Amino acid sequence: MTTLLLQHQSNLHIHKSELMCKGSSSISSDVSSSTDHTPTKAPKNVATSEDSDLSMRTLSTPSPALILKSPPQTAPNGHETSSTSFNVTGETVALVHPPPGTRSRPSKVPPIALIDILPDPVLLHVLSYLSTPQLCRCARVCRRWYNLAWDPRLWSAIRLTGELLNADRALKVLTHRLCQDTPNVCLTLETVVASGCRRMSDRGLRVVAQCCPELRRLEVAGCYNVSNEAVFDVVSQCPSLEHLDVSGCPKVTCISLTEEASLQLTPLHGQQIGLRYLDMTDCVSLEDEGLRTIAFHCPRLTHLYLRRCSRLTDEAMRQLALHCTALRELSLSDCPLIGDFGLREVARLEGRLHYLSVAHCMRITDVGLRYVARYCPRLRYLNARGCEGLTDQGLSHLARNCPRLRSIDVGRCPLVSDAGLEALARCCEGLRRLSLRGCESLTGRGLMALAAGCPELQLLNVQECEVPPEALRLVRQHCRRCVIEHTIPAFY
Repeated sequence: MTTLLLQHQSNLHIHKSELMCKGSSSISSDVSSSTDHTPTKAPKNVATSEDSDLSMRTLSTPSPALILKSPPQTAPNGHETSSTSFNVTGETVALVHPPPGTRSRPSKVPPIALIDILPDPVLLHVLSYLSTPQLCRCARVCRRWYNLAWDPRLWSAIRLTGELLNADRALKVLTHRLCQDTPNVCLTLETVVASGCRRMSDRGLRVVAQCCPELRRLEVAGCYNVSNEAVFDVVSQCPSLEHLDVSGCPKVTCISLTEEASLQLTPLHGQQIGLRYLDMTDCVSLEDEGLRTIAFHCPRLTHLYLRRCSRLTDEAMRQLALHCTALRELSLSDCPLIGDFGLREVARLEGRLHYLSVAHCMRITDVGLRYVARYCPRLRYLNARGCEGLTDQGLSHLARNCPRLRSIDVGRCPLVSDAGLEALARCCEGLRRLSLRGCESLTGRGLMALAAGCPELQLLNVQECEVPPEALRLVRQHCRRCVIEHTIPAFY
């Protein structure tokens, strides 16, 4: 009985061994097959790599969707084998791509520009050199630049250019943005320049008048749609305004306060405007009455330019000298109705007048020039070009009484000759600029006297003058820094 039991156990052990051998043979056959992807059992001591994002070593064959496939290879027996899985020292290796969204990609940090490293105060200083359009473009770069570009400290001035620019809308948008911190008021805006913006009108100026109480400088040269009413609003609502340029605005005929502003002023303060600089060049509609009003309302004027205001007469000069006693610079060029009587009134400004231009005022002669020379000894600049009534006597009288003269233009004065130049050479040693263009009576004698008496001469214009080249060479020899403008081919 015992023998039968032992034999039965032995048979079972043999059968179990056969089954184990068959299973091992089947597993080995499956692993080497090219079509079957049954997972195989790998040793426990196989090392895995987790540092690579592109591949990994697995313990079992992955699904076909995760295997990086390669072209089929040919076995030694001539049959193609799959490259999805292969035996390397008893290991099954596969290239695996993580599914979308599960792979951790390294975050790409954008490179930092050097300008972004600058602190806000330094960047503000850089932005302060930009124009108005450039600042508006910088505000669109990023949030930080937006906040910096609209810093009120950068907006003390608005400068607009372009004939096709809608200046009215531009001023409205800009002032609206600048009024966000201080509702309806731009306390930092002091300068508005819109010269050459032909689409500028009274609407834009009224926006400036309402929003800019601290305005000090306004330039609207060439804006021919601007009229008196808008200018009145600006000077009435901007009490700090000192500089006003309305040259080339033919509709502007006067500078005054509005009726409402005039009623609010007490008799003690009068109806004064704080303007110090006024340019009304080419305001062709300006007449004596308008200038009288300007003189009455603007007694603090120091610079007044009335070029080509052809309707002004000597009477207007009387009102000007009566009220604007602080004038230092006055231009009356191309005012054909101004004569010697007007210059006599101008001479009442006495020692304050430094700059006087009466070019092409055909009624002015030596008589008017003598008044100026007698009562304005501090005169530095005189432009009398085209005043054909001037002679050597008037020029000599001017040289003796105004020794501080620095610049004189007596071109197109045919009666000025060598005698007048000799008087200048004797009395005006500091003369630096002299224009004698078209003075037909000149010879070399007067130029030689200038060379000896005016060593600081920097500019000499003798175009259209028949003077010997030797005299010009002598001027160049004695006046080292002098630029000579001439039309003499023999002089080089």
